[in-house]
Order: sequence, then C-alpha cells, then structure tokens
Amino acid sequence: MNNLFILLQDQAQPAQGGSMWSSLIFIILLIVVFWLFFIRPQSKKAKEEQKFRDGLQKGDKVVTIGGFHGKVTEVKDTTVMISLAPNMEVEVEKTALVQNGSRVGQA
Repeated sequence: MNNLFILLQDQAQPAQGGSMWSSLIFIILLIVVFWLFFIRPQSKKAKEEQKFRDGLQKGDKVVTIGGFHGKVTEVKDTTVMISLAPNMEVEVEKTALVQNGSRVGQA
C-alpha cells in the first residue's frame, strides 16, 4: 500500500519547468476561448444594434423592448416618435427599440 502511495505522489508532482509552460498555455487558451465565444459575439451584436438605431427613418416599423409594435413618425437625437394606433403617438428612447421581427436574445 505504501508503494502505491509513493508512486501516486511522484506522478502528482511533474517537473517544474513543464508545469509552468503548460499552465501558461492553458491560461492563454482559456482567454482565447472566452474571447471567441463571449466577448466577440456580444460586441458584434452591440454594433449591429447601434447601426440599426442610427439608421432609423420615418416610416420604419419597430418594436419596443416592452413589446409595442409601431411605426416611426419622427426621429430626434436620442428619441423617436412612434405611432402605435391612429391618433396615438409616444416618444421613446432609441435604446428601447429593436427591429420589427427580431427577437431579444436571439443570436
């Protein structure tokens, strides 16, 4: 039993030089994977949303993040006027809009 314990201890302690490099490679690989799967798609989505909001024009169909469907009647710097029904217009922030037909959380 003691021989088995000694063999397991020897295998659990690899050479120090190899351990440092393998740890460094693992950390770099972890950062690259994190960037590829989390940071890059999120920044790409944010750029697309900003492009949509900057390109809003009168007559565009939009959906608010609250679920109201409407048509843009006037575009201002940070807000837009939306017609929700005949004789019913509301002013909403551009950041509260998504494209008509797109869903929040969809990749």
